[in-house]
Amino acid sequence: MAAFSSLSDKLNHVFSKLKNRGALTELEIKNAMREIRIALLEADVNFTVVKQFVNSVSERAIGENIIKGLDPSQQVVKIVNEELVKLMGSQNAKIEISSKPPTVILMCGLQGAGKTTMCGKLAAYLKKQGKKPLLVAGDIYRPAAIKQLQIVGERAGVPVFEMGQINPVVIAKKGISQANANGNDIVIVDTAGRLQIDAPLMDELLNIKKEVNPTEILLVVDSMLGQESVNVASEFNSKLDLTGVILTKLDGDTRGGAALSIKAMLNKPIKFCGIGEKITDIEPFYPDRMASRILGMGDVLTLIEKAEQAISEEDAKKMAKKMKENSFDLNDYLEQIGSVKKMGNINDMLGMIPGMNKMKGANTEIDESIFEKNKAIIQSMTLKERTHPEILNSSRRKRIAKGSGVEVSDVNRLLNQFNQTKEMIKRMNSGKFKLPFRF
Repeated sequence: MAAFSSLSDKLNHVFSKLKNRGALTELEIKNAMREIRIALLEADVNFTVVKQFVNSVSERAIGENIIKGLDPSQQVVKIVNEELVKLMGSQNAKIEISSKPPTVILMCGLQGAGKTTMCGKLAAYLKKQGKKPLLVAGDIYRPAAIKQLQIVGERAGVPVFEMGQINPVVIAKKGISQANANGNDIVIVDTAGRLQIDAPLMDELLNIKKEVNPTEILLVVDSMLGQESVNVASEFNSKLDLTGVILTKLDGDTRGGAALSIKAMLNKPIKFCGIGEKITDIEPFYPDRMASRILGMGDVLTLIEKAEQAISEEDAKKMAKKMKENSFDLNDYLEQIGSVKKMGNINDMLGMIPGMNKMKGANTEIDESIFEKNKAIIQSMTLKERTHPEILNSSRRKRIAKGSGVEVSDVNRLLNQFNQTKEMIKRMNSGKFKLPFRF
């Protein structure tokens, strides 16, 4: 995850210095803790949080006789991992569902945090969980806010209730009545934001809260605010008594300080995070998985969940059968390209594989445009060519390159990749395939 890449690199650099040691002195542990403290501060983690975190890790590392441990570096990593999980909330905090529908979710936040878009993402996520959400347009001040909510609602396949630019309290109450009438069991109320916190904003939110009695009051926070996010969250929490936080832009060039500070300072859980611009780019926040990513240990569970969402069970069985029979062709290859793209950013997914961050090397990223190029190449082939790529002679390859707007070398590269994939599948079926590395 982009927000933690720099912090992850720095922490792993600290741990690498502790490897291959028979024992660690107390001074070595203190030096490591000093470097960890600097890495966290540079990631814009709140100073108080950093101090408490480093103290906790230091006390445990020295108190558990880590100096005499068989593998001291792994014990330090284990302690840091456990303290990171504790820092971010220990376990995933789910959306609370009201015993009497509809469940009302009040979304609040400053302008520019991505609140309206997040309303749509949350609605799409809950719809996938079998819920029937309704979006309510309560931001009557920002130009085109209602239209924006309608657009994200359309992308999510979720209805939007709006009454123009009248009193937001009335809109929220009428929206709930509409939900009751239409059988919507979730109501997500988009509220107005401001460039900064002010009395009119809080008064309006308090009036809405009083009238609709929301089950959840979620603050949408821009991760790029870093430590300032704690101040923003504290202000909202003191007035509204938040039930949780949603972090946006965790895919961007942020330092991750917000994720590591908010729970510790507010004692309010982070429930979701935004990881991209697509309507599906939302993830439940799992502290243990996030800690694992930060420490470069991967996140296999999230990777599996993404795969399950992108590939149906029927398609998976069909593909497994083809692989077993070694009848995998370029039609299947094209289908796999589509499935991979559905799962999200390929470089983020690589980061979820344990040990892959070390294999990738510095500044090594996969150019995702190659998927579109490969797709164009395969789509420029005839059905017979896709099914029997062995017939692709020189003249056919030239025609395909011209038809897809690429060089013949690009066609050759794709076919080489495909043949390597088929060979790997063949070796897997014969039981001769071994991974070129260990996790």
